Amino acid sequence: MLNFEEFQQLKSAKDVIRWASSRFSEAKLDFGHGMTTSIDEAVYLVLRGLHLPIDTPPIYWDGLLTDSEKKPLYKLIERRIIERIPAAYLMKEGWFAGLSFFVDQRVLVPRSPIAELVENQFAPWIDPDEVNSVLDLCTGSGCIGIACAYAFPGAEVDLVDISSEALEVAEINIQRHDAQSLVNAIKSDGFKQLDGKRYDIIVSNPPYVDAEDMDALSAEFKHEPELGLSSGSDGLDLTRHILEHAAEHLNDNGILITEVGNSQYALEAAYPEVPFQWLEFERGGDGIFLLTKEHLQQFVSDRT
Repeated sequence: MLNFEEFQQLKSAKDVIRWASSRFSEAKLDFGHGMTTSIDEAVYLVLRGLHLPIDTPPIYWDGLLTDSEKKPLYKLIERRIIERIPAAYLMKEGWFAGLSFFVDQRVLVPRSPIAELVENQFAPWIDPDEVNSVLDLCTGSGCIGIACAYAFPGAEVDLVDISSEALEVAEINIQRHDAQSLVNAIKSDGFKQLDGKRYDIIVSNPPYVDAEDMDALSAEFKHEPELGLSSGSDGLDLTRHILEHAAEHLNDNGILITEVGNSQYALEAAYPEVPFQWLEFERGGDGIFLLTKEHLQQFVSDRT
C-alpha cells in the first residue's frame, strides 16, 4: 500500500518520478501499452499530470512541487497501481507516429509497429505519389488512418470499425486533427458494408488474440475492450475475412498490411500456400504481413 506521508516528503518532479518508478516495479505492473519500463511510465504520468509536454527537458524536473500539484499526482500513481489502469487511459491520451490521440476504454491503446510503416509512407512497397485512398480497417481510435492522412496529404481515408463506441472515439480524433474534409468514419463489419469501395492501401490492426492468450491477459489488458482483442480460438477469425475479401477492395497495384501479432504462426500453418511478406522494424515489433492485390487474387482463385 502506498504511503501518502512518505510521498509528501518528496520535493520535485524528479523525486516523484523516482518514487513512482520504484512503486511501479514493486507492484509488478505490466507496461505493455506503449511504455517499456517503470521509469518510462513514471516520467509520462508525472509530466502529463503536471500538464507538461512529454519532451519537457530534465532541467525542469528539479523544480519544487506545490501541495496542490502533489495531490493529483499521488492519485494518478495510486490508481495506476491499485486499479492497474494503463497510463494512456488515466491521461485520456495515446501516441502513434508522433501524434497525440484521445483514447479511453472504448478503444485499444495505440502501440502498433505499423506507425513506423506510416512514417516511411509504406516505402518501398508503394509510390507515395500514387496513393489517393486508404482504408484503416478495425480502426479503433482512428490513429492509423489519421496518421496516414498526414503521410499522404490529399488522400481520402476511411476509418472502419464494427464498434459504434470506437467510432465515437475516432470521430473525436478526426475533429482533434481537423481532418474532417478527408477522413471519414464508417460502421462496418469488416468489409461487409463498404459497398465495393476500393483503396490503394488497406491497413489493419484487427483483433488477433487467441483464446488461450485471452485467458492469460494481465489486469492492464483487461481494461481494453474484448472486441478489439479477441478473435476466436486461434486468433484468426477476422484475419480470414480480410484475406478472403481484401482483393475486392484494392485498386490495381494496391497493398494490404495486417497485424496478427503472436497469431503469425497459426496463420502460416493455416495458409502455407500464401506468400506472406513478414515485415521488419528498426524500432522493434513483428507479426505484420504485407500482400499485394495479385497475391490476394491468387489466394481467392486457388480456393474456388
